[in-house]
Amino acid sequence: MSEIELNLTESEQRALREISLRTGKTEDELIHDAVNKLINQDMPYDNSGMLRARGLWKDRDDLPDFERIRREWDRS
Repeated sequence: MSEIELNLTESEQRALREISLRTGKTEDELIHDAVNKLINQDMPYDNSGMLRARGLWKDRDDLPDFERIRREWDRS
């Protein structure tokens, strides 16, 4: 994990400290949560599910011959 320097105003520091006391989370945990929330809002499309599904059908023998179907479409 890498470190970054973060400059907060006094009111931001105070609010962060209060939230930390109220939630039981450390200030670092709250900042990580906030960064992750921002990332998820800005980059909502996660392809990890597609990556996990890669090769899901590779051993199936009940599927049509997609290469033949593609060749037929390409001739059209």
